[in-house]
Amino acid sequence: MNAATRYRLLNNFTILISVIGVAIALLDSGFTLPTWLQQVFHIFYLVIIFLSFMVTAGRYIYTKKPLTFNKVAVFDALTSIAIIILLTAHFTDLVRSGLSAAVDGFVAIKIAVFVTFVRELSDHNFNLNRTFLHPAQFFILSFLVVVLVGALLLMMPNATTQPLSFVDALFTATSAVCVTGLIVVDTATYFTTFGQVIIMGLIQIGGLGILTFVTYFSYFFKGGVSYETQASISEMSYMRGMGDVVSTLKSILYVTFAVEAVAAALIYISIYDIPNMDWSEQLFFSVFHAISAFCNAGFSTFSAGLYDDSLRFNYSLQLILAMTFIFGGMGFTIVVNVLRYLRYRAQRLINRHDQRYIHQPWLLNINSRITLITTGALLLVGLIGVMIFEYNNVLADHTSFLGKLVTGFFTAATPRTAGFNVIDMGELTFPTVMLTIFLMWIGASPNSTGGGIKTSTFAIALLNTLSLARGQTKIEVFKREIAEISVRRAFSIMWLSLLVIGTGVTLISYDQPELDLIKVVFECFSAYSTVGLSLNLTADLSDFSKIVVSVIMFVGRVSMLTIFIALLKNMRQRNYRYPTEEITIN
Repeated sequence: MNAATRYRLLNNFTILISVIGVAIALLDSGFTLPTWLQQVFHIFYLVIIFLSFMVTAGRYIYTKKPLTFNKVAVFDALTSIAIIILLTAHFTDLVRSGLSAAVDGFVAIKIAVFVTFVRELSDHNFNLNRTFLHPAQFFILSFLVVVLVGALLLMMPNATTQPLSFVDALFTATSAVCVTGLIVVDTATYFTTFGQVIIMGLIQIGGLGILTFVTYFSYFFKGGVSYETQASISEMSYMRGMGDVVSTLKSILYVTFAVEAVAAALIYISIYDIPNMDWSEQLFFSVFHAISAFCNAGFSTFSAGLYDDSLRFNYSLQLILAMTFIFGGMGFTIVVNVLRYLRYRAQRLINRHDQRYIHQPWLLNINSRITLITTGALLLVGLIGVMIFEYNNVLADHTSFLGKLVTGFFTAATPRTAGFNVIDMGELTFPTVMLTIFLMWIGASPNSTGGGIKTSTFAIALLNTLSLARGQTKIEVFKREIAEISVRRAFSIMWLSLLVIGTGVTLISYDQPELDLIKVVFECFSAYSTVGLSLNLTADLSDFSKIVVSVIMFVGRVSMLTIFIALLKNMRQRNYRYPTEEITIN
């Protein structure tokens, strides 16, 4: 057995025990274990870290390629230095407290184990075709696994202040992974800081999708992604070109973490004067709400959410969160395209006499144009409706017109799957409830963290209706013709959404006939569109109704059309066409 083979076997063994180490670290954090068992786990963590150093060194010793100072080498160096610092601090703490002291509260070793797991797993080739699953099946299964694991983690004693049933844990995990925000227990009081961190992690994974993380880490460490994987991800996300897959995934992660970091900093500045909160609590509040807002999740660490007396009159906080979840709901590809367009316009303005910066047509593509116009129109319609219907109702508490305007804008924007509320939802007038249901149904934009049928689907349906009214046989907009497959996909998504929502309303009303029907309808629309708003009904649901709502949230996140694609075999197109017949419609 040569040295390279021994290295690969050691690498595989390190991956295996690092997976076990991550599982043990979670159990160690979630349960109060005997001191002797904590000491055993502590030794196991150190073994994993020691092996990771050996594997990292072997990666450069046994490589056939010439050594270069690249981003992977920088990452290896930085993580190794960080782990050494953590180990130094850890052993210093042990010496001071005595070698026989418990180590259950020391988080650094567990973080080091997790870093080792990510680093070693990413060094392997990732190929979706080797999973023996259709890309749509893999996509659905990845969300399902994260939901189930999240539910088990939330049931751990150290994650909650009191025992949590499996149904409630499953509902909460589904709501977090599907970035919905509906809750059956109070996030602020029912979950410990550890439990809230778990929820925050589930929101981040659910918002971006586990495939985004896995594929990017594979690209980062291997320098590329297989052709089959690019084709599979392109099929799942409806990207037109496979060459754009890796660059799009990179942009998704960079934009996400950059926006969340900026949002967290701005939120921290806006809440500096909240009483009874020290800097660490304010920092956690800022990070949690930045992630929750960008991922359009709607979870909050306050019992009353943003309707808390210390927050609902904080208009700067409302604007920061609104801009964050609107940005997250626009769609990653749209955001990247808009940023590139703005950069191009800025370069042309600065270098207007430079011949290198000539005019580039269609830099802002048709998807971005339709999304931006539809998003702006829906926000304007929502704002006007809320200001008219609620000016003397839920907005009456805000004495200034600016306060009413900001709160009205936030209330109009949050149905686009954000789920935060700065007003009492139970006090809304009936017209506002109906307007909110309509806005929730449409939801956010494609390839975003939000749900709903999507703004582009609504826009295509509206354009199709207008073209039919004009007697046109094709849909034309911005000197482009909309592809027939886009129209067919749009109408499939629309009727499937109503089928799922209608089934949910029927089942909940059958199980709990005493519930107000409009509240049930509102709850199901909110669940399917992964919004998280509720007319104060979620806590009154029975276990059966909670399961129904959980299924609706999951279906809304992965899309009913994706489920059909996963269940049905793709039929091979034949080289013939039957005679065309028109069907009587009206």
